[in-house]
Amino acid sequence: MGEKIRWGILGTATIAVEQVIPAIQESNYGILGAIASRNISKAKEVAKHYLEVKAYRDYQELLNDPNIDVVYIPLPNHLHVPWAIKAIKAGKHVLVEKPVGTTKKEGELLQQAAQEHPHLKVMEAFMYRFHPQWIKAKKLITENAIGKVGIISSSFSFFDDDPNSITNKKEFGGGSLRDIGCYSLSLSRYIFESEPIAVSGVLGLDPVTKVDLFANGILEFKEGTSTFFSSIRLTDHQSTQIYGTEGSIEFQLPFNPPINQPSKIWIHRENGSETITFNTCNQYTLQIDAFNLAIINNTDVPTPLQDGINNMAVLEKLEESHEIGGRVLL
Repeated sequence: MGEKIRWGILGTATIAVEQVIPAIQESNYGILGAIASRNISKAKEVAKHYLEVKAYRDYQELLNDPNIDVVYIPLPNHLHVPWAIKAIKAGKHVLVEKPVGTTKKEGELLQQAAQEHPHLKVMEAFMYRFHPQWIKAKKLITENAIGKVGIISSSFSFFDDDPNSITNKKEFGGGSLRDIGCYSLSLSRYIFESEPIAVSGVLGLDPVTKVDLFANGILEFKEGTSTFFSSIRLTDHQSTQIYGTEGSIEFQLPFNPPINQPSKIWIHRENGSETITFNTCNQYTLQIDAFNLAIINNTDVPTPLQDGINNMAVLEKLEESHEIGGRVLL
């Protein structure tokens, strides 16, 4: 194997330290090269666990490092696009954590910067799509295993009432819809392979912070309907069930299945249920190597930026629906 793609990380967010950095190190084609933090002690604390990893006290210092090929951005949502654009201008490929930005307009600004540097790869990090369970579910649907899909039901929640958490800060792009509700929007568009024609949303806003503590939504597609809820004030929970005319597909853990035990989906039909079990794997590692290969082979990234922009468009329409108290056409 040739020289590996060298990754730099902007920030020491939990998802970076606990998920993405180990995934990079486990990948076939990537290796961690540097980490930056505005608190240099945090960067050094992470870097010391890995060989030949530089620690920077400033994000721009890392972007200026000629030995870094690609940058992963797990910063608070409102910093995704500004730093992704700076990374592109520094000549780096960019994997930006979901959501792509805080607004559709921000996503379009990032897309414009990427189009001005077509030799660089830029992608939003929706890791769930790389897990074999989702690839298999999509294949089963394509093969008509449950008939014509008509309804998708999904949910994602966890409890976080820490006032210092970025999830609870409106100015940082916090709230349940942007943090985890965006998964339900993404998977619905992924399964129906189209954009919704109308949406209805109801949000529960914190009276002080103004972030949505929960979100309920209905997405209407030409092919069917998707319903979901998300919350940052409920117990840890996640679910997805896809209903067709001849059966349904149910996920055990649709968004973050553990990497140390098999995951399952069930196909329910009139004549009984079938369990499909998937070997242990790390969906973050699969995502990292898919991105690495796009760089190495100079091919399109698996998920174009337009997908992230379209997801934000749906999200904003759900917020608009809540504000006017009714259904909104897209």
